[in-house]
Amino acid sequence: MSSDPLFDVRGKVALVTGASSGLGEHFARVLAARGAVVVAAARRMERLQALVGAIRSDGGTAHAVQLDVADPASVDAATASAAGLAGPIDILVNNAGVADTKASIELTEADWRRVLDTNLDGAWRMAQAVAKSMIAAKRPGSIVNIASILGLRQATHLLAYAAAKAALVQVTKALALEWARHGIRVNAIAPGYIVTDMNREFFASEPGQAMVKRVPQRRIGEPRDLEGALLLLASDAGAYMTGSVVVVDGGHVVNSL
Repeated sequence: MSSDPLFDVRGKVALVTGASSGLGEHFARVLAARGAVVVAAARRMERLQALVGAIRSDGGTAHAVQLDVADPASVDAATASAAGLAGPIDILVNNAGVADTKASIELTEADWRRVLDTNLDGAWRMAQAVAKSMIAAKRPGSIVNIASILGLRQATHLLAYAAAKAALVQVTKALALEWARHGIRVNAIAPGYIVTDMNREFFASEPGQAMVKRVPQRRIGEPRDLEGALLLLASDAGAYMTGSVVVVDGGHVVNSL
């Protein structure tokens, strides 16, 4: 556990959505290792319980709550449950998301709605619910939205995902403007391509390696590459940052090739 005072999150209550796998799981582990009281939230309770057990085995403090960000009642219940288990929420990592890789001409109404309802509407629901709890408790806080470089640039076969992430960038800025007077900072991380268990095989393939070559650093990011941005925005190190979008992508956005 780090004692670095600049990036200190010790004793802070951090609610992480989409924590049952991938980046959400990694974010929960990082915050717990830094001394935060983590509430891991997602739909798959068995995965969350395994994560909580691992964090506790490493000396951290963690709890699990079931959450479906596409369900307003679930959002309200999970937010209340998180506060009941761990105390007032100080940090929200708005990470839950889904993608649908399909040609735009083939997208159905259900495809579009599913991606937007999770990645955009779900992030707004969580931000609003947590902000209400912070304001009611008269406590400052930090909301970190996980956007994407696809909210800033284009790619094929990911229209709904890109549209949701682009809108999330604007939501981040608008909420930062409105909630600054309450001491609530709202920022976003826009990751580039990050390797996880879900995409590891693809990036090892020939098409995946071709994609790697378009990244100026000539490598795919690892989850650890996002840790600095996460801790910056979650801690007082970013106390004068709100409405910011921190791009972590190996230079992909600035590459026009």
